[in-house]
Amino acid sequence: MLFKKSQSIKFLQPTMESFETIVGPATEVHGRLVANESLRIDGSVIGNIEARQGKNVSIALGRTGVVQGDIYAFRVLVAGRVEGNIYAVERVELHEGAEVRGDITYGQLGIEHGAKLNGLMISRNGEEPEGIVDSSAVFQANWAKIKSR
Repeated sequence: MLFKKSQSIKFLQPTMESFETIVGPATEVHGRLVANESLRIDGSVIGNIEARQGKNVSIALGRTGVVQGDIYAFRVLVAGRVEGNIYAVERVELHEGAEVRGDITYGQLGIEHGAKLNGLMISRNGEEPEGIVDSSAVFQANWAKIKSR
């Protein structure tokens, strides 16, 4: 069966899309990043990445991008490597070559052939734990919901 390559794959190639902020391949950031607008990462981020609450922010991780920390956003697109958990209100896309070592909490999930996930996939079903920002607390709340079904 042949699959037509979608525009989102081209989106994650290192090109000059219109993002408010781009972390280039030669850049390494240490610490917490808070984004008010969409963010593209082709370098390394050691720390959590968070979209400002109430904003529809996309975080795109290019093929050379590495994040060692959790990602909280409206939409998360991954073609690089994430060592941490991903929390997306709307959608998570794992493209060919993506590698995630952590759990993914999502509204919708798209996984291409060749993407790797070492963790749990947790569907939000439109629910969001209230008042919880700690990643382990979010995981525990979601895990309790799964076990009670």
